[in-house]
Amino acid sequence: MRPFRSIALLVAAVPALAFAQGASPAQPPAAPGPDATAPAPPSPAEPPERQRTERDAPAVPQSQPEAAPATPSAPAVTEEDDADRAQAPEAQAPAATQPTDAPVLDTHEAPRTTDAQQQRLVNGAPLYNPNVNVHIVQKKRFADEGKHELVLYPAAVQVNGKFTNHVGTALSYVYHLQENFALQVGGQYNWYSDESDFNLELIDKVREQAQAASSLLLQWGAHAGVEVTPLYGKFAFFNNSLAQFSVVLSGGAGIGKTRHLIRPEVANEVDGQTYQVPARFGDTGNKFLGEVGGGFRVQFGEHYALRLEVRDLIYTARVDRVDGCNLADFEALEAARAANQPFDGLNLSGGCKVSKFDGVDPKTKKNYREDIILGRDLVAEPSSDVLNNVSFYAGFSVLF
Repeated sequence: MRPFRSIALLVAAVPALAFAQGASPAQPPAAPGPDATAPAPPSPAEPPERQRTERDAPAVPQSQPEAAPATPSAPAVTEEDDADRAQAPEAQAPAATQPTDAPVLDTHEAPRTTDAQQQRLVNGAPLYNPNVNVHIVQKKRFADEGKHELVLYPAAVQVNGKFTNHVGTALSYVYHLQENFALQVGGQYNWYSDESDFNLELIDKVREQAQAASSLLLQWGAHAGVEVTPLYGKFAFFNNSLAQFSVVLSGGAGIGKTRHLIRPEVANEVDGQTYQVPARFGDTGNKFLGEVGGGFRVQFGEHYALRLEVRDLIYTARVDRVDGCNLADFEALEAARAANQPFDGLNLSGGCKVSKFDGVDPKTKKNYREDIILGRDLVAEPSSDVLNNVSFYAGFSVLF
C-alpha cells in the first residue's frame, strides 16, 4: 500500500506546484558554477521506501507579490529540490570583476591595503597605481599680505666691475600690501669703492684712464619702489622640514652720491724720507639713481627668511664739477698756484671747496696744490654716460 500512497501524493502535488510557479516571478535557470557539485547519492544503508517517504519541511518564500491559495495538502519537496535551491543563490551571484584602473602593486613592497575602493582618491585616481600621477596644489604655508619685512644685506658685491669695484651693505624695508605686491624703501652704503685694477694699471703704466663718466664711483644710494612675487613654491630638506621659496622682482628710483678718483696712491719723498700718500677722491655730486633686480626669497618658519638677489643700480654720470669746482674755478686756481699766490682773493663759484686744493698734509707732507691740474683734467672734457652697477646681494629678513 505504501507505493500506491506515494504515487497518490505526487499526483495531488503537481497542480499545486504549477499554480505556485505561475504566481511567483520567473527566475532564470541557475548556471552551474565552478563550485557547483552534484547532489549526494542516497545512502545505501537506508531502504528506498524511507528515502521517498521522509522529507524535510517545505521552504517558505521570503516575500511574494500575492499570497498563494491554500491547497488541500502541502507540496512534497524532495532532497533533489533542496539541493537545487541551495545551489541557486551561488549560481546567481555575479562574479566579482576587477576594475580596469585597479592599482598595480609592487611585489617587493607590501601594500598598505588591497581594497580597490580604499585605494581611490576623491576624483577616482588610485593611490598605488604607478601609471597615475597625482598633482596637488596647496596654498602658501605663511601669508605675506599685511606683513612688514626688514631685510639686511651684509654683503653687496659688484659683479660687472670693468672700471670700478664696489662692496657695501644694504638695508630694505618691505610692506606687503597684497600677497604678491609690496612697497619697498631701501638704502645702500658702499664702504669700499675704488677704481678697478685694470683702470689703475692704465694710470700707472701709460698715464691714461677711462673717461670720468665711465669710472664714476657710487658712495651711497637711497631708493623707493615696488616688489612683486610672480612665483612661489616649497621644497623639503632633511626629509622632515619644508621651506617656502618665492621669486621676487623689484624696481624703484632714488638718488645716489658719487665720487671720482683724482690721484691714486703714491709715494712722496721729502728730504730723503718717503711717505706713502693714500689715494685722493673728489666729490662729483648727487646723481639720479634707478634700481631693478630679481632673486629668491627662502622662508623658514613664519618670521625668518633668506634672500639671494641680483640688482642693477643705474645712475647717470656727468662729471663737470669736482669738489664743487668747475672748469673756470680750476683755471683760476692753477694760475694762482703757478704765481705762488694765495687763493683768498680769487673770484670762484660759491660751491667750490678751495680747502681741498690748498695746504700741505702734515702726515705725508703732500702739497694739495699739486692736485689742481688733475682735477682740471677731469672737467676739461665733460662726458655723460649711464652706468650699470650690477651687484649680488645676500642677506636675511625678519617678518612681523
